[in-house]
Amino acid sequence: MSFLAHLPQRGVISLTGASRVAFLNGLISNDVALAAPGHAVWAALLTPQGRYLCDFFIYAEADRLLLETPREALAGLLTRLKRFRLRAAVELTDISDTLHVYAGWGGDAPTAPITVPDPRLSAAGWRTLSATPLTPNATAADYAAHRIPLGLPDGPPDLEAEKTLLLEAGFDELHGVAWNKGCYIGQELTARTKHRGLVRRRLIPVQCSEPPPPPGTPVMADGAEVGVIGSHAGQMALAMLRVDALGKSLHAGAAALQPMPPSWLRLEP
Repeated sequence: MSFLAHLPQRGVISLTGASRVAFLNGLISNDVALAAPGHAVWAALLTPQGRYLCDFFIYAEADRLLLETPREALAGLLTRLKRFRLRAAVELTDISDTLHVYAGWGGDAPTAPITVPDPRLSAAGWRTLSATPLTPNATAADYAAHRIPLGLPDGPPDLEAEKTLLLEAGFDELHGVAWNKGCYIGQELTARTKHRGLVRRRLIPVQCSEPPPPPGTPVMADGAEVGVIGSHAGQMALAMLRVDALGKSLHAGAAALQPMPPSWLRLEP
């Protein structure tokens, strides 16, 4: 059966102009040139120190790029991109009121013109942008229940601005970083993290013994804080955890936690 959920918490920025691809490519973690009709790209904008600021899906049309991102991050992203524009032939516009964002999974994708497979993981399903409202048969909460066991973040609270490293959040395995492209903001630390194997925390689904506590609740082991709870649905949550604590007895609030690493996730020995 196919499921389609409207995601009102997501917004869209339009990039037009002859320099749009080169402009964006010099700023973000992935190769913008890989975005094409029917194929999206997942990427992030980082601080100069290589810390996460915002992530987004990039869709390509004949005359524009579309960035789908959390609405709460949209204004900040737009401001930062405009700051870097200088004399580049690029126009940036918030068009969230004209395009509706959907996520789908299971069965067949909808026939909306802007529909692409989720570039992170085939099991994730697809993403759809539509100027005409579609008829969903699932909710944003249903989508959360689908993506969380797959280990897929959805912006904050799973990813912490100016703190999270891309490799902690699976951007390597989930095709969110282009290792062979030119320079971008935060590239040096991201590359060093990759080549030195310095990933000490990972974002991992956890099964909770009871409904999870709110996002931001510390995860404890042996009396020490070893992580933090992110988004949750039912009794599953995402948690940013220290890798060296995965074999310990974990709890957050009154809930005992059992890590459930997805098959795609590579944990260093």
